[in-house]
Amino acid sequence: MPDRPDHGEQTYRGSGRLTGRKAVITGGDSGIGRAVAIAFAREGADVLISYLPEEQSDAADTAQWIEKAGRKAVLAPGDIRDEAHCRAIIDKARTELGGVDILVNNAAYQMAQPGGITEITDEQFDRVMKTNLYAMFWLCRAAVPHMPAGATIINTASVQAYLSSSALLDYATTKGGIVAFTKALAQDMAEKGIRVNAVAPGPIWTPLIPATMTEEKVKSFGGDTPLGRAGQPAELASAYVYFACQDSSYTTGEVLGITGGKPVS
Repeated sequence: MPDRPDHGEQTYRGSGRLTGRKAVITGGDSGIGRAVAIAFAREGADVLISYLPEEQSDAADTAQWIEKAGRKAVLAPGDIRDEAHCRAIIDKARTELGGVDILVNNAAYQMAQPGGITEITDEQFDRVMKTNLYAMFWLCRAAVPHMPAGATIINTASVQAYLSSSALLDYATTKGGIVAFTKALAQDMAEKGIRVNAVAPGPIWTPLIPATMTEEKVKSFGGDTPLGRAGQPAELASAYVYFACQDSSYTTGEVLGITGGKPVS
């Protein structure tokens, strides 16, 4: 990446807001997922991170930060496009963490296609849908029967749900779906005492950016925001902590935009 992302390794300070909680974070090896894992651990939570097997080195680094905070780190490599693996993630959290109090559906896939819809292959469309939508559904369905009252689900949406780019048509479609899913599931879970919310990031420096965008787009990434720059993963971590802890006890079905000033309504 042109600039190394800041995940809060040297800056995030916890205050015990998640003491004793057990969290599952998909895409927890890097980017936003790593920042959330570090913050959760420093707030007192044990953390399971799921990630693709080829990201083992990044996952090991994240696990070290969790353990340096004095919390338990559980690694769950695999592809969440596989329903069986999604069930296995929840089973592993129940076995090795002792339960699931917080589920963060953060893993995502995007591939920019400047040519628009005619450039999106069936293979790409299927990968985006399976990673961003199917996996979220499968993980929630597997986790909910085992989540106690007071548990929380936090989904990662995007500014793309509101200001959709033609080059990210399939990705934007899934992010709009995540917003709708979050609001509907929040209604479904209210009687069970499980809160469901979403964070909608704007342009954030993560490995997705240089891996899926042209060099020209990478150079100008985030420059069109009112704040004039891309955000860092560390700048989102506190939003996830807010939704995970009792500070947001009267909040469900909401989407919090962390976008550098771009509107999400």
